[in-house]
Amino acid sequence: MKLVSYKTEDREHLGVFVNGHIYNLHSCDKQIPNDMNSFLKDSEVLMERALAIDARIKSGAIEPKEEAFYELIAPVPHPSSCRDGYAFRQHVAAARRNRKVEMIAEFDQYPIFYFTNHNAISGPGEIECMPDHFEKLDFELEVAIVIGKQGRNITAAEADQYIAGFMIMNDMSARTLQIEEMLLNLGPAKGKDFSTVIGPWLVTPDELEAYKTAAKPGHTGNSYNLSMTCSVNGKQVSAGNMADMDWTFAEIIERCAYGTAILPGDVIGSGTVGTGCFLELNGTGLLDDPNYQPQWLQEGDVVEMEITGLGRLSNTIRRADTDFSILALKK
Repeated sequence: MKLVSYKTEDREHLGVFVNGHIYNLHSCDKQIPNDMNSFLKDSEVLMERALAIDARIKSGAIEPKEEAFYELIAPVPHPSSCRDGYAFRQHVAAARRNRKVEMIAEFDQYPIFYFTNHNAISGPGEIECMPDHFEKLDFELEVAIVIGKQGRNITAAEADQYIAGFMIMNDMSARTLQIEEMLLNLGPAKGKDFSTVIGPWLVTPDELEAYKTAAKPGHTGNSYNLSMTCSVNGKQVSAGNMADMDWTFAEIIERCAYGTAILPGDVIGSGTVGTGCFLELNGTGLLDDPNYQPQWLQEGDVVEMEITGLGRLSNTIRRADTDFSILALKK
């Protein structure tokens, strides 16, 4: 099942995406709320009702009215929190090699994550960026999960059952801001907090059963053979696979939930897949060829990410109409 959030006349709704059409779930079953947050808070019960509606639409048993005029928004427009992991060894190793530093041994010892701004979630469409964001503006190709039930001190062996679904994530990054603030051993903050893009829909785990594959040796949890690509202005720049995650989402959840509660509506990203951002691609290019021309996102660029089973997430970069700069305020 593909769950979507969408707007009609500035009101948010919850629907299912079936064969290119969106159908409102609440209109099919009045016990299903009309927004994603309320749905996720009781998803252990409501998910079964939604799956039944989805199956009846697909079989032709019911023919609900489709939404004709709508704006697709982030599947989880108001997450209770947003974390991002660091699960792909290929990306980490390449980034460190490009900086001429050794691979850090701690990567293989435990999964890590950081909190980002859960109030700066975006969906398909335009992404507005400030002038400072265009100082090395970057994308990051990732997968994200959404938590479907509350838990605390969860082991990796049981963690997959807490996942309500999967989405594409584009962790937008302003590299100059990020690199400057991380010199002080904090962050990323301003380099990351302006837009985290998720979408286009939330895909329930049952849809990915056919793509299951073994986790890396020594790791616990579900892994999926899902091709991941990113194109900028129609040219493919990144390619990877979700199966390349060294740390599974189950292991990341185990760490996230240690000593604290994870909640329905929490979003957790995988971290960048290998080749999944310009920072890595530029570093590799310059390492191989000193005359390599680095590339960063510009106003008007169209960023399209596609992951097997999860759809295609498309965004257009727009510049805010202002000259305000915090980089210019440096002492």
